[in-house]
Amino acid sequence: MQTHNQPQDLLDVVIIGGGPIGIACAIEAQKRNLSYVVIEKGPLVNSLYHYPTNMTFFSSSEKLEIDQIPFISKNAKPSKAEALEYYRRIATSKKLDIHLFEKVNSVKKEENTYHIHTSKSDYTAKNVVIATGFYDIPNHMNVKGEYLPKVNHYYNDPHYYSNQDVIVVGASNSSVDAALEVYRKGGRVTMVVRGEGIGERVKYWVRPDIVNRIEEGSIKAYFNSTIKEIREHEVDIEDENGHKKTLKNDFVLALTGYRPNFKFLEKVGIQLQDKEKKIPQYDPQTMETNLKGVYLAGVICGGLETHKWFIENSRIHAKMIMENISCN
Repeated sequence: MQTHNQPQDLLDVVIIGGGPIGIACAIEAQKRNLSYVVIEKGPLVNSLYHYPTNMTFFSSSEKLEIDQIPFISKNAKPSKAEALEYYRRIATSKKLDIHLFEKVNSVKKEENTYHIHTSKSDYTAKNVVIATGFYDIPNHMNVKGEYLPKVNHYYNDPHYYSNQDVIVVGASNSSVDAALEVYRKGGRVTMVVRGEGIGERVKYWVRPDIVNRIEEGSIKAYFNSTIKEIREHEVDIEDENGHKKTLKNDFVLALTGYRPNFKFLEKVGIQLQDKEKKIPQYDPQTMETNLKGVYLAGVICGGLETHKWFIENSRIHAKMIMENISCN
């Protein structure tokens, strides 16, 4: 990665978000000799960095590759540490111009250009690519006690929860992984699940493990149930029939999914075409939004349908966008 350039007079493109898709966009811009800068509010591949320590990907390493640069993993499914190293090496070897720990505060149209104001600088660009992902804002449960310090919407490492009474909310991949890891590190795990069983999208090699742990009673599970209130040492839950139960509790892992930063999109002026799913408006051929010169790339395109886009099926956005910018 290059050191900070001083903001130039006029850039061809500013890329907001330094995740895998933002990096792919930078590579495609570089290939076409477009002047660009990537602005990332945290460390490189910020979302991946905040994934759980022991996480393994659903996809094989080939499906996480960008620009056909081989991603070699020791295992069938790569780990978080391997992915961080892979994307870091690409950013450094390609000498990509990425500004880290710099937050974009506003994007404003000024005649035929865009003015990007950040926590560190100001930029002017003909085009803007928003590749900010969706891992920043958790879906809140909207229950009393949700903001107590013992409630976490992100899970990192199981050791922290050893010998504690832990409630895991949800039955998605992240919830199931957390429940199994915490159980294996000596945590007393109870799952509270709104649906009637373990989620359909749970990794096929993990599903039998969680089902067996629940059946043998090693992990307790309350299906068709929701949390009603969280207190310092207890949690109230309620089932579909209105029956309430109070559980002894030290920590709550509310892994209820995440959402894109819709406020930022709307502030920029991007329209949401589906009120319910909040899918942003863009042309699927070029990825250009309702604003000329503003593009979307990566998982943010799915709105609330966060299971629709992944690295593997959205990395093509980078080429589509930069080809369109080059032609204009």
